Amino acid sequence: MKCSDKTCNCYIFHEETLNKVKSTLIEDDKIMEISNYLKVLADFTRIKILEAIKDEYLCVCDIGHLLGLTKSAISHQMKTFKKYKMVESKKEGKMVYYKLSNKIVSDFIDNVSKEVELI
Repeated sequence: MKCSDKTCNCYIFHEETLNKVKSTLIEDDKIMEISNYLKVLADFTRIKILEAIKDEYLCVCDIGHLLGLTKSAISHQMKTFKKYKMVESKKEGKMVYYKLSNKIVSDFIDNVSKEVELI
């Protein structure tokens, strides 16, 4: 069967399978949200920060010292992490401590790390 899309000049050989797949596709707006979420994790500095705080609460100053980053740079990243609910914070006096709180993100980084070792 010829494709009904005028921009496409192909044949459809497995129409039933295509209809089944089409019915399970995630909607474009949701895919955009997923893409934006993954962009947060597609940054060298952000991954380093998340690795640093995956098991321990650290303040911005300690993270900066550990990773060689400015407090401003880390604070900026923390704002992004909070937006996507990847970190939790606790305040002690004037100090704010952060820790990776999202198990899915932690597992994702661990799994990708293991996958990269196989390449």
